[in-house]
Amino acid sequence: MDFFKLYTRVLGQLGPDRKVAVGLALANVVMAALQFLEPVLFGRVIDVLTRAEQLDRHAVWVQALELLALWSSVGLSSIGANVSVALLADRMSHRNRLVAMAQFFQHVLSLPLSFHGDIQSGRLMKVMLVGSDNLFGQWLGFFREHLSTIIAALVLLPLTLFLNWRLALLLIGLVVLFAVLTAIVIRKTEAAQGEVTRFHSQLAGNAQDALSNVMVVQSFTRMASEMANFRGIMQQVLERQFPVLNWWALVSVLTRAASTIATISIFMLGTMLHLDGFATVGEIVSFMGFAGLLIGKLEGAVGFVAGLVLHAPALREFFDVLDARSSVPEAPDAVVLPRTSGHVVFENVGFGYPHGPRILSEVNFEAPPGKTVALVGQTGAGKSTAMALLQRLWDPVDGRISLDGHDVRAVTLDSLRKNIGVVFQESMLFNRTIRDNLLVGKPDATQEELERACRMAEAHDFITRQQNGYDTLVGERGASLSGGQRQRLAIARALLKDPPVLILDEATSALDAATEARVSKALKALMEGRTTFIIAHRLSTVKDADEILVFDAGRIAERGTFAELVQMDGKFAELVKTQLTTALTPATAGVAPVVAPPAH
Repeated sequence: MDFFKLYTRVLGQLGPDRKVAVGLALANVVMAALQFLEPVLFGRVIDVLTRAEQLDRHAVWVQALELLALWSSVGLSSIGANVSVALLADRMSHRNRLVAMAQFFQHVLSLPLSFHGDIQSGRLMKVMLVGSDNLFGQWLGFFREHLSTIIAALVLLPLTLFLNWRLALLLIGLVVLFAVLTAIVIRKTEAAQGEVTRFHSQLAGNAQDALSNVMVVQSFTRMASEMANFRGIMQQVLERQFPVLNWWALVSVLTRAASTIATISIFMLGTMLHLDGFATVGEIVSFMGFAGLLIGKLEGAVGFVAGLVLHAPALREFFDVLDARSSVPEAPDAVVLPRTSGHVVFENVGFGYPHGPRILSEVNFEAPPGKTVALVGQTGAGKSTAMALLQRLWDPVDGRISLDGHDVRAVTLDSLRKNIGVVFQESMLFNRTIRDNLLVGKPDATQEELERACRMAEAHDFITRQQNGYDTLVGERGASLSGGQRQRLAIARALLKDPPVLILDEATSALDAATEARVSKALKALMEGRTTFIIAHRLSTVKDADEILVFDAGRIAERGTFAELVQMDGKFAELVKTQLTTALTPATAGVAPVVAPPAH
């Protein structure tokens, strides 16, 4: 039942092309009827010829020519219907494959980070490409070839009872036997093929993982280990795939034998019936034509069903991703948030991941427009989680977060995130040109706006020194640029976006002191006039903040300016002392001092 439900959904994906699909279905009915008529007309011609001695020569010619003319018309109409169906089915399938890919891509991009953290990007690419290709193959095969087989088997085959019910029962029995054998093989192979697909997805995920970390693979001489892991998964794929292929090879042999068995069976029964006066030679010929037509079509249908069984797990993976629901669904009545002043308020906010412990509890603070608020604390204290809630990457389980008085859960995600800019510790550049990466911040920005933002971000000079200037490709994740250059591009990108709320998530922690000085100058230009949240471990970067929030075990333990918190001599002062101690520890600690020789 699950198998048929899956295929119903495959056909349901053609919703936008419903009229074309219905037209193709009707064309297949016509095509099946025309194909059904050809053996009937052939049998009638044979009957006319066998009665030639009982009729005069002229009557035989007239009847034969009429039947041949009708047969020719049916044949030509059948060819025309086939051409029309093939063209329409091809175009519809190609068009909807791209639609399905776009739908999948858009849906995956809209899913929250909680989804992407649980699944490898390489696996998602494999699921999208393989799933859309399988949809294409199923649509094309169904409408171009196999729908007419289903119609012939379910509708036209019973009509043969009116021609000769004895021969018809034999033919129906053979077709039913054939269908039962195919159903048994489907049941035997469906689960095993699911395992094969699971390992294929694992193979794609591991390959992408290794390729995206190729520097680590080479530096730690992991090539042999990664290949051994790859080959191990390959072996598991083959161990599960071969039994499936064996079953379908058996069906293929039986299918080829079925045509011969059906022809011989009909000929033998037809001969007996003819001798007893229950069947004409023409009827025997017609049924042999039916048998050849149906068995030939069923042979193709078996290949189609085999493909569907082999591809069903991949299609299920495709639909499973499409069915994945966001953990931050948009409210049906969500309003579009205009550009805000940047007034952020957290009211008794609490949060914990599903089935996990509390990460935030009773978090209360207010960030007035244009002020800078720093979030500090040990790793895991809840700083980044609080800012993730502001962007609605997750929703709080308690309390409320508002932006200019609007609960962030009551506004559209797009309008909320347009009001918030983020500069990450990793610059996260696309493998595109510098210009393309900057335009992420403002797609319609002019060259003048790009250059102004890059000058403010201390980036224009190094860009113009590149071989192709703003049209220089930066490589995967910006690999052709230095860390400081990548970070300044990220700042320029945020400047172009011009958000009223800015989050600096460890924006300079990965930089050396000299580079940090240049980037800090760019950050000051970016922070001007914006409500800014600075997540930092390096406390020197937060000394000028209007307010510092000290997070500890998911709560705000202390708050105040840098000077006020140092005077409190609490957790923040302890963090400052720890960092000062670390900074002042000489590089030669633990080395015996060098004593100068005595002067002579």
